[in-house]
Order: sequence, then structure tokens, then C-alpha cells
Amino acid sequence: MTGKQRLALKVAAGLWVVWGLVHAVAGVMVMSGPVEGGFQAIADAVDPSTLTGPFPDAVGGVLGQHAWNLLWFGVATTIGAIFVWRGSATAIWVTAMIGGLADVGYLLFVDLAGFANFVPGTVMTLICATAILLSGWVLLTRDAGAVQMS
Repeated sequence: MTGKQRLALKVAAGLWVVWGLVHAVAGVMVMSGPVEGGFQAIADAVDPSTLTGPFPDAVGGVLGQHAWNLLWFGVATTIGAIFVWRGSATAIWVTAMIGGLADVGYLLFVDLAGFANFVPGTVMTLICATAILLSGWVLLTRDAGAVQMS
């Protein structure tokens, strides 16, 4: 692996740590707060007065499940970052799938729908995409010069 490839993996790993910690903290915050606060934090571009309760218990349950997903996505990508740093192809794929698919859902259903402001959600999408592109580049190029033996 070249020096540029190692650097790309270190930068990608650092980006995954940032992405993971932000999502884990967001998950804990949404889980531990009131339902109204969770919706207002996630849909921060929506007038807060339209996001007040009372909500049915099921709505709180769905929000809690979303918060749980934020937490485990964050923890998993933070752990994955350690192995991305070390150059594990499996970790690059798994971390990109977890973080990337989580972010696609956010992008489609919250960001593009206009329910969120640019910061921090869109910044997290850019961080995620950059980490995927950097580590993907390494996967595609690190064996390019190797001679195949059959």
C-alpha cells in the first residue's frame, strides 16, 4: 500500500469517528429527552410549534427506535474506523454500508424533504460520502500493481 493510500485510510477513519460519535450522541440525546424535543432536534427546519404533543405512545416508541438506530450506527462506525485505519477491506465495506445506508435514509426522507437545516445533518452526509470515496479509492487501487499468479 502506498503512502497516499495509507493517508486516505487514516483520513477516512477519522471522518468515521466524527460521524460515529455525532450519531451516537444524537441517539442518546433523542432517547433521553421528551418526544417533542426529539422531533424538534431532528426536523430542525420545521416550525417547532407544529411539533408539539401530546403524541400517542406509539410515536414515542418509533422515535425511540430511531434513536436506538442512531446510537448503534454511531458505535458500529466508530469501531469500524479502528479497522479502516488498519486497512481492513472487510471493515471498509461494512462501515461504508452501515454509515452510507443510514445516511441515504436521512438524505432522502429528512434532508431532501426540507425538514432539516444544512447543519449538522448535511455536513454529516458530506463527511460520510468523503469517507466512503477515500476508502473506496484505496480498495480499487491498492492491488492495481500486483501481479496475478494462477
